[in-house]
Amino acid sequence: MSEHANQNGSSKNGPAVVVGVDGSAGAREALRWALAEARLRKAPLRAVHAWMFGYIGGSVEGYPYWGGSLGSYTSLGVDVGDLHRAAEDLLERALAEVEDEAEGVEIERQVVQGPAAGVLVDAAAPGDLLVVGSRGHGGFADLLLGSVSQQCVHHARCPVVVVHQPKPTATDTDSGAAARAASPAK
Repeated sequence: MSEHANQNGSSKNGPAVVVGVDGSAGAREALRWALAEARLRKAPLRAVHAWMFGYIGGSVEGYPYWGGSLGSYTSLGVDVGDLHRAAEDLLERALAEVEDEAEGVEIERQVVQGPAAGVLVDAAAPGDLLVVGSRGHGGFADLLLGSVSQQCVHHARCPVVVVHQPKPTATDTDSGAAARAASPAK
């Protein structure tokens, strides 16, 4: 948990803008939107990354019979500490991409093992604003809302903003076609 957040997830400095970060393009847009909103509100930004290690549909928590010590599952060749550090690195890389936009905004970081929707709903207190991308790394690319954003909208105790990725413009499409035409054939 962040050094700036209390047990129920709310900031010591009042309401926060809470944003889910998973490394996807949708989460990147949500992070940019949340930073701008936090600046407008003069509120801290709480960047939250939820991660899970699943084995046959379950989390490693509560399965001591797999062997190894707490935090290390050598029988599977997995060290949960390494997975947590990788999750922290993902969050730091995402924040580094928007470093210029983050100037002057207090940023709290939370990396939590668990299902994304539940972690995000728990991270946002009633006075906060929860911001999520419309689609992350889940499947079903044709859905307008991803399952995580949909669950957050239905279960959060605070307002939720779902940020959609900008649609490609004709200029984007034309420049992509021009780039493909200019690249040498293999």
